[in-house]
Amino acid sequence: MTRIWALAALLLAGAAPVGAAAPPVVISGGLIVDGSGSAPYTGWLAMAGDRITAMGAGAPPAGVVKGAALIDARGAAVAPGFINMLSWANEDLIADGRGLSDLKQGVTLEVMGEGTSMGPWTPAMKAAREARQDDIRYKVSWTSLAEYLDMLVNKGIAVNVASFVGASTVRVHELGEDNVQPNPWQLAAMQKLVKGAMHEGALGVASALIYTPGAYATTAELTALAKAAGDCGGMYISHIRNEGPTIEAALDEIIRISRDSGARAEIYHLKQAGRNNWGKIDAVIGKIEAARAAGVRLTADMYTYAASSTGLEASMPLWVQEGGIEKWAARMRDPAVRARVIAEMKAPPPGETNSMLEAGGPDKVLLLGFRTEALKPLTGKTLAEVAAMRGTSAEETAIDLVIEDGSRIQVAYFSMNEANVRRQVAIPWISFASDAGAQAPEGVFLKSSTHPRAYGNFARVLGKYVREEKVISLAEAVRKLAAQPADNLRIAGRGRLKPGHFADVVMFDPARIADTATFARPQQLAVGMRHVWVNGVQVLKDGEPTGAAAGRHVKGPGTGKCPA
Repeated sequence: MTRIWALAALLLAGAAPVGAAAPPVVISGGLIVDGSGSAPYTGWLAMAGDRITAMGAGAPPAGVVKGAALIDARGAAVAPGFINMLSWANEDLIADGRGLSDLKQGVTLEVMGEGTSMGPWTPAMKAAREARQDDIRYKVSWTSLAEYLDMLVNKGIAVNVASFVGASTVRVHELGEDNVQPNPWQLAAMQKLVKGAMHEGALGVASALIYTPGAYATTAELTALAKAAGDCGGMYISHIRNEGPTIEAALDEIIRISRDSGARAEIYHLKQAGRNNWGKIDAVIGKIEAARAAGVRLTADMYTYAASSTGLEASMPLWVQEGGIEKWAARMRDPAVRARVIAEMKAPPPGETNSMLEAGGPDKVLLLGFRTEALKPLTGKTLAEVAAMRGTSAEETAIDLVIEDGSRIQVAYFSMNEANVRRQVAIPWISFASDAGAQAPEGVFLKSSTHPRAYGNFARVLGKYVREEKVISLAEAVRKLAAQPADNLRIAGRGRLKPGHFADVVMFDPARIADTATFARPQQLAVGMRHVWVNGVQVLKDGEPTGAAAGRHVKGPGTGKCPA
C-alpha cells in the first residue's frame, strides 16, 4: 500500500516513476525563439530523455509525433531555459528545492558564488556559517563547493545549479576575516584552492570588493586568483570595488585583472549608483567598449530595477567591520568607535562610499530582513521611519540595529536611475541576474521580506522591456537570457534550442508574461510562464510546479582537467 501511494504521489507530481522512462515530448505550433538571436519562427521541437532530439519550422513530421506526448504551443513562445548569472539561492534551495520564484519566470540554471561560496570551508568556517544563519536553519554537512552542489542535487531540486568559487572564501580559508595580506605561500595555497574548485566543476572565481573581507584583497591578489581560474578555462567575475563616485577606477581594476591574468571577466550587476553618478553612464559604457575593442574579454550582467539590495554594512566604513559580524557589532558598543563610525558615515573616507548617502538619505533605505523576532516588525519600514520612532539619528539607528540583530540586516537602497536601467537592457554584452534568492511566498520565506527582483527580474525583461516598451526584441532578450550567459560561462550544450543540447526548455505567453512583485508587496509570483522542462523533465506544468527533482550540478570547463 505504501508503494502504491508513493507511485500515486509521483504521478500527481508529474514525475516519472523510478525506473520508468518518460515518453518523448513534441511541442508543436509555438513561436520558436532558439536563443541565437535569429528571427523567431512558428515550428516544433522534440525532446527525449534529457536532450532536444529534433526541431523545425511548420508542423512536425508524423514520424516524430508518433508515440510522443504532444504539447499544443499555439500562442506561446518556446525558448531555452534562462540562466540567472547571480543567484543567492544557496540557502533557499536547502529549504525548498523548487526555486519557485525563479522557476515561475523560466530560470533553469542558478549560478551562485558572488564573493563568497558554499565551500571550500574549514571547520571554523562551517561553525561560523551555522552560528550566523538567519531564518533558514541547516547543518553544514559538506566541506567543498562541489559537495554542497551535489548535496542539493541529491536532496532534490527542480533547477540546475552551478557556482563560482568565492575569492573571499578562499581568503578566509587561509587568512581568516582580518585585514591582512597573504605571503607568497598563502597566496599559492589560495590559488590551489581555486584550482581544486575548478577541477571539481566551479565556473571561475568571483570577488565582491565593497564588502569585508573581500575589500582587503589587492589587485595583485585578485589577479593571481583570476589567473588560477583562467588557466583552467574559468572566468573572473566581480562586484567591482566602487559603483558610484570612483566607478571609473573600479572599471580600470577589473580590466587590468582580466588583461594581466588572461581570464575572461564579467562585472556583476553593472550600475551607476547615486544621483551624482547617473550621468557617468556614457563614460562607463565607453570604457568597457574600449577595453573590449582592445581585446579584453569583458562582459556584464544586471538586474532590471532601479534599486539595489544589500546590507547596512554598505553604509558603514570598512575598518569597523573587520573580523566578521561579531567583532563589528562589539566594536560599535564602544562610544569612541561609535562616534567615529557616525562621522565617517556622514563623510566617507577617500575611496569608500555610503550607500545611504548615494540613495539620497534614510528615507530611501527600505528594511527587508532581520534575524531576531523582536526586530521583524520593522520589516517594510524605511530607516528614516525607524529613526523617527526611536528618536535617534539615521546613523545611530543603523548602528543600533546591527548590534541588536547581530547581522548585516538586508535592505534596499533606491540609488539608481530607470533611464540608465532601460539603456543597459539594450546593450548586447549585458546579460541578466536577479542578485536574489529563489523563494516561495509561503513558509519560512514569509519571515522576512525581499527585493522584488527575487520574484520578477526575468519576467520583467520580457514583459516591460520587450512587450511594453519595446527596448529590445524578443529574440534578443532570449539570447541575453540564455545563450549569452551560457557562452560566457563556457557551459556546453545549454542556452540554445538545438538538437543534441540538454532539454532545458520554457514555454510562455508573450502577451501575458510579467512581473507582479513590487517594493510594497515583493513576494508576488510572476505570471505568464506555462511550462518548464529541466533536462527533459517537466518541472512546471500549466504554471504550477510538478514536484519533479530534475536539477543537476552543471560544471565548468576545467572539470577533471585542472590540476587539483
